[in-house]
Amino acid sequence: MRLSKRTIIAVKGVSSMTDERIVDLYWKRDESAVAQTQEKYGHYLTKIAYNILGNMEDSLESVNDTYMRAWKAMPPHRPKVLSVFLAKITRRTAIDVVRRHTREKRIPSEYIYSLTELEECIPDGNTAEQAVEAELLAKAINRCLCTLPQETRNLFIGRYYSLDSLKDAANYCGMSETKAKALLYRTRCGLKEYLQKEGFYI
Repeated sequence: MRLSKRTIIAVKGVSSMTDERIVDLYWKRDESAVAQTQEKYGHYLTKIAYNILGNMEDSLESVNDTYMRAWKAMPPHRPKVLSVFLAKITRRTAIDVVRRHTREKRIPSEYIYSLTELEECIPDGNTAEQAVEAELLAKAINRCLCTLPQETRNLFIGRYYSLDSLKDAANYCGMSETKAKALLYRTRCGLKEYLQKEGFYI
């Protein structure tokens, strides 16, 4: 059975179930897997896409593409954490749209702002060798984040993983924008120092 984009857009209103059962539906090639995914994670994925794109039409299209890509990936892939797996697909899909918009001279929203903030502590690159380095870098960043207080970690992840605005990230962490901005700056400085000690060229 092949999943059509029309099927993805049409499905809605199905009650939630556990991630394990949803993944089982994908493996059985049961199209209700998409309905269950949309019901449970549609809002979450749309928020991620919108934070990157700043455009609801493009965001909804990116989320629909996420469902399609998830359908194609399962099987053979069986994600350990479905929400993380879907979020990663959504971010990649939305970033592809950003690249297209950049070529078309259209400007995205929080994605560009958050990347600008991280430029001074995260090395950049596009070669195959640097792609391998990026995987090692991600693991190093995760190790660093695990050493942070929960409040700081939540703020950092909200700003640079979920790509929330500074205002939104500060609000759900229960602090002022001024405090959040200062805390993020100190965290970026600490991350830069940590990565340099780990042998990454900044």
